[in-house]
Amino acid sequence: QVQLVESGGGVVQAGGSLRLSCAASGRTFSGFPMAWFRQAPGKEREFVAALRWNGGGTAYADSVKGRFTISRDNAKNALYLQMNSLKPEDTAVYYCAARTYYSGSYSEPNEYTYWGQGTQVTVSS
Repeated sequence: QVQLVESGGGVVQAGGSLRLSCAASGRTFSGFPMAWFRQAPGKEREFVAALRWNGGGTAYADSVKGRFTISRDNAKNALYLQMNSLKPEDTAVYYCAARTYYSGSYSEPNEYTYWGQGTQVTVSS
């Protein structure tokens, strides 16, 4: 059974940093696209960042470019999101997502097969 488990969320003041982790089990996602999405209360789930297939680079939402960094550790089958210079508008539940095919959009939630349960990030002003 495939599982994605996020951790690292919490409450932080504006301007602070957090590092989210996503531990995958049940299969390896090495080389396959993985991504972070977020969902604020009353809003739709939105794309944050993605790692394309190995060697394919990264993609970020305009709202987080220059502040967030996505990375992976294939040996640990894990995905990370380093979040710096956090703003109150970054407050949301953050989800890890993965899939086992290379084609398709990196920013559309429907393109991802596997999802974690989410971790809450709250940024106070």
